[in-house]
Amino acid sequence: MRTAAVAFILSMLLGTFLTPLVRRVAYRLGALDHARSSRKIHGRPVPRLGGIAIVIAFYAPLTGLLLFHSEVGTMFAAERQHVIGLFAGGLSISLLGLYDDLRGANAWKKFLVQFAVAGLLYFLGFRFQILANPFGQPISVGWFGLPLTILWIVGVINAMNLIDGLDGLAGGVALVAVVTIFLVSIQRGHPLMVLFSSALAGSILGFLFYNFNPASIFMGDTGSMFLGFVLASTAIQTNQKASTAVAILIPCIALGLPIMDTLLAIGRRAIRGRPLFQADREHIHHKLMARGFTHRQAVLVLYGLCLLLGAVALILTYANSSQSALLLVVLALVAFVFLRSLGYVRFDQMAASAVHRKRNRAMRAALQPIGRRIRQFRTIDEIWPLVVEAAQVLEAVAVDLQLESQAVSGTATPVTLTHAPAASDAQLFRHTFIVPGGKRTERLLALGWDDGRTEIGRDTEIAAEVFCEHLGEALESLRVLTPGAASGSRAVPSSQS
Repeated sequence: MRTAAVAFILSMLLGTFLTPLVRRVAYRLGALDHARSSRKIHGRPVPRLGGIAIVIAFYAPLTGLLLFHSEVGTMFAAERQHVIGLFAGGLSISLLGLYDDLRGANAWKKFLVQFAVAGLLYFLGFRFQILANPFGQPISVGWFGLPLTILWIVGVINAMNLIDGLDGLAGGVALVAVVTIFLVSIQRGHPLMVLFSSALAGSILGFLFYNFNPASIFMGDTGSMFLGFVLASTAIQTNQKASTAVAILIPCIALGLPIMDTLLAIGRRAIRGRPLFQADREHIHHKLMARGFTHRQAVLVLYGLCLLLGAVALILTYANSSQSALLLVVLALVAFVFLRSLGYVRFDQMAASAVHRKRNRAMRAALQPIGRRIRQFRTIDEIWPLVVEAAQVLEAVAVDLQLESQAVSGTATPVTLTHAPAASDAQLFRHTFIVPGGKRTERLLALGWDDGRTEIGRDTEIAAEVFCEHLGEALESLRVLTPGAASGSRAVPSSQS
């Protein structure tokens, strides 16, 4: 316990010291979240590389203790495979997150790395061996343990990534979960997991000093995916040899909020025909804020929910099968009432969802061939008419595309292409999207509508974001060429647009 306390204090101090330094570096690199999407809550650019501080604050004290504390060295040697898995896997996931924060990675690239790391952990001993059955004897999973373990690790990584939507939310959720794992590890007599969970708790707490509302830095994918990985792997190791019938359910309940939020997101996107990996504004924290909760109040409510789930997980470690079954039934009823109060369980909206699904499919079907065509072109004269065509599919009457000067005209001034109707700009509702890529300046696509709308629908926003991904790929291979005078468009310096 003394070693764990030292790891916690060192990690917290290091996280507190490193976070402002990382924030300064993020500003210099321009690694900022600009909040140009309707699902974003903050209203100003915020650095998004805070996860670097969490990762370093977690590993540095553990490495130091390994070098200068013989007890830690003995512990690491006794469970060498598990230590290698946590160190190598955690670094791989954090590097993936860093790449995504700086350059952007599509869903399949992320899944490729995540599945590879999860598979490595399985063969290093992180695996589910029994399936909980609170109504009877535990079930041995046998060979099914491989896909179950991989699904758990990849699922928790992405669940923590999805829930990172409010200042301090992902960090607070992870802190409650890791404290639960810490207490279960003590009860189960697993010193290595006690040490790792102590170091992780300290690194999270040191970062939360700067991340709680109003946040001055975000953890980004570097932090959220890393936290998900460590929580998933330590939870497996803490519970895999437990004799209780609910051993597997304990980490599921401790991480119940991000898991529930992720399952809800997958379900509603599948029902409405939206891409499963496109973000929306219907997460649990969004629903709370729509009910009138402030940013900070919504976070505190979700903290309280996580504390309740953590307490239930701890109680389950001491409960017998019948007590566990009763507790799980009560928890399921509470979750049902909570979700229904937020508007998730609404059977009367099934017909409307079918209409949305049909409309979404039609819009994406119209944009897909435009996206394929636009990636085949190499000059702005060829690309620009397709941008205008895509805007028309999205029912927009005006479109502005701001490009980097080096890629377009070779001049020192960024260039904006414009297609506008005769109507005055004052009559238009405009929304701006970030086009992925860009080295020195942002590449922006602004659309305008004259149909009287006052906000952009999430379905339209998703379709536009998907098109922006195609456009970004096309612009990466763009040959330097001054834009021509395409019909209904013009090129102007961005400062004059």
